Formats: sequence, structure tokens, C-alpha cells
Amino acid sequence: MTIQWFPGHMAKARREVTEKLKLVDIIFELVDARLPLSSRNPMIDQVINQKPRLLILNKQDMADEGETRKWLAYFEERGDKAVAINSFEGKNLQAVNKAAQEILKEKWDRMKSKGMKPRAIRAMIVGIPNVGKSTLINRLAKKNLAKTGNMPGVTKAQQWIKVGKEIELLDTPGILWPKFEDQEIGYKLALTGAIKDTITNMEDLAVYALRFLALHYPERMEERYKISSVAEDLVETFDHIGKLRRVYAQGGEIDYDQVALLIVRDVRDQHLGKLTFDFVDEQVEKERLEVLIAQENEERRQKNLLMKQQKHQEQQDKE
Repeated sequence: MTIQWFPGHMAKARREVTEKLKLVDIIFELVDARLPLSSRNPMIDQVINQKPRLLILNKQDMADEGETRKWLAYFEERGDKAVAINSFEGKNLQAVNKAAQEILKEKWDRMKSKGMKPRAIRAMIVGIPNVGKSTLINRLAKKNLAKTGNMPGVTKAQQWIKVGKEIELLDTPGILWPKFEDQEIGYKLALTGAIKDTITNMEDLAVYALRFLALHYPERMEERYKISSVAEDLVETFDHIGKLRRVYAQGGEIDYDQVALLIVRDVRDQHLGKLTFDFVDEQVEKERLEVLIAQENEERRQKNLLMKQQKHQEQQDKE
């Protein structure tokens, strides 16, 4: 599934984020707790550069609690301050202000030592579409200031919003990279609603969801669909779920489009429980292999260099 989705307002948003960086003390990078890596925008690192950052894992109520704890530890070990919240219900929001104060403590201490009065933290919220930026702002400000919705790309224009006396937020539209080089990331984002359904093949998405569940949460799939694996012939699996859930078209045939939609909605509406789509153990193993490959490549490079030097020396000796 190749997805390309980069509306004009997102390109503009990226430019505006870069321009407004000098106005803020810290970046609040909002990600989906269900996919803490896949929902991190790879362009953000380039854009924000060395600006202090707080990583906020939102929608923790929808994610596997055990995996969320692992992710918080993973980021902390790598020097990235991270907190998990549920902006929809306003849970653990106090952790955002507390963590921001900790990150900026040295800067605040320097300001105080120069006789400068403390002021509100100026923060910029960035993230991909549909991670809950507007909902978080409204919860923090305790007012309905920013447009919210379940459609990616709802927030369109930048605005400063005061959050009590402690924080001033600059809301920015979500930024999404123009093409997903990793097909699986595209599926994960589409499955959690970060990509518009209008540009997504729902049957492909449903198949991905079933295979993911069979691999990581077979007991949930067994409980919901009375199967714990996906048949080699996908039609069999769709037929089974269609009959089980009585999803028929006119004439009594299974309506495969509606079965696909049902599966995707079951995932999004938590009928299969709290799910996480990125796993710390898998990421750590991936990083370990990358280090090994890099070491092997360096050893090979050094060996080739040594052989060239020896060959060159032998030629000089002959001369």
C-alpha cells in the first residue's frame, strides 16, 4: 500500500513551524501511544533541531498498558523525557507541565541568576494528524479553543493559546511526510485513523489488521471472531467473519467491503481491547541488528583498506 498524502496546508505548516521555533522554549511532540515510533514524524527532528522537547504519548487509554510502560522507559533510557496522557478524558495532564518544568530547569535557573522574572513556558505542539493536538489544548486551557475532530487535518492555522499562568501554547497543524517508504508504517497509521480513509484500501487494511492480531493478540481475535489465525485463502477468513457477524449483501452473499470496514472499526473502537502496534522488544532487536551490521561493514571496510595498503606496499617493494 503506497500512500502519498501531503496537502498544501501541511507544507505551509512545516515552514511556519521552522519560522516560529525561535519564539518557543520547548517542543511538545505529540504521538499516538499505540504507535509511539510510527507516529513520530521523521521530518520533525530536522525541523526542530536542538530545541528542548517533551515527548507526549497521547491516547494511552487505547494502548496496551504494559507496552506503554516499556515505551516510557525506552525513551527515558535514550535521554528523551516522555509522559503518557489521555487528553480526551483529561487524565495525567499535570505530568505535561511538571515534565516541561524539569526539562527547562537549567534555563529558568540561568534567567533567575540574571535577575529576570519567571514567565510562562512558551511551547509549540507538533505531531501528525489525528493524534489529539486540539483536544489536548482544549483540556489544558479548559476551554473549547481549538477545532477538534476525528478527521486528519482538522487543525489548519497557527494560534497562541494561554494555559493558565504557566504555559502559552502555539498550536500547529500536524505534519506528515509525503510518502511512506516503510509500507507497514502506512498500514499502522491508516489503521489508527491518522490517514484519511478516502485514500486507503479498506480490504488491504483489514487483512493487515487480521494478520497483526494473529501474530500479537491471537487471544483477542479468538474471542471476537472465533479464529486465532488467518487462512491462506483470505476469502475463507472473510466468509467466516461475515457469517459470524451476519454481514450480508442483497441476495444473501457476504458483503466483503462491509466485513473489511467492520474489522477496521473493531480495531479503532476497541472492540478488540487495548492494542499497541509498535513494540519495544522488536525495536531493540532491530537496533541491535543495525549495530551488528554497521560493525561488520566497518570491519569489512578496514580489511579492504588494509589489503589495499599491503598490495601497494608490495608493489613499492618490487620497484
